[in-house]
Amino acid sequence: MSTLERTPTPARPPGAKPAKPYALAARELLRETLFDAARGELEHRAWSEVTMADVAAAAGVSRQTLYKEFGSRDEFAQAFVLREADGFIATVEGALDAHLDDPQAALTAAFGLFLSAAAEDPLIRAVIGGSPEMLPFLTTQGQTLVHGATERLSIAITERWPAVAGHDAQLLAECLVRLAISYAALPAGPTAMTAASMTTLLGPYIERVLAGELKPVPARDYP
Repeated sequence: MSTLERTPTPARPPGAKPAKPYALAARELLRETLFDAARGELEHRAWSEVTMADVAAAAGVSRQTLYKEFGSRDEFAQAFVLREADGFIATVEGALDAHLDDPQAALTAAFGLFLSAAAEDPLIRAVIGGSPEMLPFLTTQGQTLVHGATERLSIAITERWPAVAGHDAQLLAECLVRLAISYAALPAGPTAMTAASMTTLLGPYIERVLAGELKPVPARDYP
């Protein structure tokens, strides 16, 4: 068959996402493989005992490849924490979807799932366990984590309950994120009890938000 007679490439179905460029897909796969390798290492030992060489070896790549993708151990750790935070938010979104007709039940389920996962997750244990390298990502350097989680949760709320104003969703999301981190770091009791307490506290506010009874709080300049 001549080049002029080759079968044309089938057209992409309407609405289908275009294929990722090879370089981008390969990089994403590399990063996910490295993160999964780090998670595997944390199953067996503290983060302070895990070297970059350990992570590279577990991922089946060279240490040079790891450092080329992440310039330092600190940069890798921060990206690792943010990837895991995305996974937690995905879990929360699933809980919201299971209770679309009852926002308060959705809040209880989502908060409970987060706390249960945090108690069992090796990375969260490393962070709240006082690891000198990890703890700053929830405290002094935690703004990126809080901001990212807040934005994603805010979007999740408004997508599922369109009546909620954007500023109310943002406020509620930030409160939930900060409370979740606090409770994960300093558990106050059984997960189910803590989640129910959160619903009792925030339930009236959620009802007013859904009813559109709240007005935006004017911005103020503080000295």
